[in-house]
Formats: sequence, C-alpha cells, structure tokens
Amino acid sequence: MLEMSIVWLRVATGLYSIGLLHAILTVLRKKSGLFAVATRTFTVGVIIHFVALVELGVGSGALPVNNLNESMSLCGFLIALGYLVVLWRYQFESIAICVFPLVFLMTQVGSMEFPVAGWSDTRVRSVWLLLHVFLVLLGYAGLAMTAIASLFYLVRERQLKTKSVSRLFDRLPPLGTLDNLITAAMGFGFVFITLGVIVGSTWAFIEYGTRWIAQAKIAISLITWVFYLAMIFLRMTAGWRGRKAALMALSVVGFSALTWAAHAGLHGEALVR
Repeated sequence: MLEMSIVWLRVATGLYSIGLLHAILTVLRKKSGLFAVATRTFTVGVIIHFVALVELGVGSGALPVNNLNESMSLCGFLIALGYLVVLWRYQFESIAICVFPLVFLMTQVGSMEFPVAGWSDTRVRSVWLLLHVFLVLLGYAGLAMTAIASLFYLVRERQLKTKSVSRLFDRLPPLGTLDNLITAAMGFGFVFITLGVIVGSTWAFIEYGTRWIAQAKIAISLITWVFYLAMIFLRMTAGWRGRKAALMALSVVGFSALTWAAHAGLHGEALVR
C-alpha cells in the first residue's frame, strides 16, 4: 500500500505539471491560455493527492508526517486545497502563478520517499547532470541581467531624485525601460532555474536515493527558488515594481551566489566519476 501511495503521488505530480506549464507561459508571455485546463487538471491532481495521503496514512498507521518527504507532500496538498477554496470563494486567479509551481515541486519531493534503481547507463547520468547545469546557467544569466538592470535602476532613480548628472551614467535608459528589462530578465531566469531545480532534484534522487533531501546544498537551492518564486509573485500580482523590485532582485542574487558556492564541488565530482 505504501508503494501504491507513491504511484498516486507521481500521478498527481504529472497532473500538477500542467499548472507549472501555465505559470511558465504566464511569466514568459504574460498570458498562457491554459488556465482553465490547468485548473481542471490541478483539481483532479488534488483528489489523487488526497487518495495518496490516505493510503500512506493507513499503510503506516499514522499521520503522514514521518519524514521530510511526507511533510512536504502533506503541506503541498493543504496549499493546493487552500488555493481551490480561495479560487472558488474570491476568484483570485493570479495567485496560481505562485501556487502551481510550489505545489508541483512539493509533491515531486513527496513522491521521492522511496529510492529507485540506479542509473542504467553512466552516459545518461552525465547528460542528465549536464542538462541540469545548462538550465541553471541560463537561469543565472537571466538573474545576472536582472541584477545589472536593478543596479542601473537604483542609480538612475537616485540621479533623478538628486538632479545630479554623472558622465559615467548619463546615458542610462529611462526608468520605464529598465523596469521592463528587469521584468523580462527576471521571468527568463525564473523559468530556467525552475526547470534546473526539477531536473537537478530528479538527478539527485536517482543518484543519492532518499538521502538527497537531507543535504544542506539541496536545502539552500530550494530556499533560493522559493525566494525567486516570491519575487515573481510580488512583481506580477502585488505590483512590486521600481525600487522594491530592484532591491528584492539583488537579495535573490545573493541567495543564488550562496547556492552556486554550495554546489561548486558537486558537478565536478559527479562528472569525474
């Protein structure tokens, strides 16, 4: 019964992935046209998620919070259920851009409670890891552009407030242009870092089994991603623009630098094997 609960969790994760796709398209294009479909599949995913939790609870004879995987799964389910209530009661559709990716990732972590067979081919292992690195590097490139645009925004804003002119920065574009650049670069970086986290967590699960979730560098990566998700949500739904968005973008850059430092030895070690 415990194994079957994991199967149901993986089915729910697959259904939640439509919501993740909706969030990605919304970030990149400001609209996706998938919201109605994503909401239906998300609702079915919540039902199947509930079935998985019941089976897991009955099989273990306790509330499914025995480890981090189970706790993440239960928390993801409660967030998903709360979202459906909010959507039904208040029609707050824009919150989906935050909830859909968060629930997907939490359920994915929950579905990784039991280890699977190792890599059948070392070449597949290397390619999977390289894909993770490539996606994360693309995400960091977007984040770096976000940071640069944010710094220029703060400099330009200060120039306008103090009515000072600096030869070094006198050719900076208008604040509106820099704000649009921050939005575009932020969205680009978020999409690829999200995909990198998904690919990387899958690789780590196959590589390390259930031990992957306990590693500090994995925790730092997930915390960084959550901050990035919060930044995207506040910008796209709460109207955080200008100075607030620039300062928050710079804080996320700091977390990303810490994440990169924590992973500095991982990829080289893995590729040498």
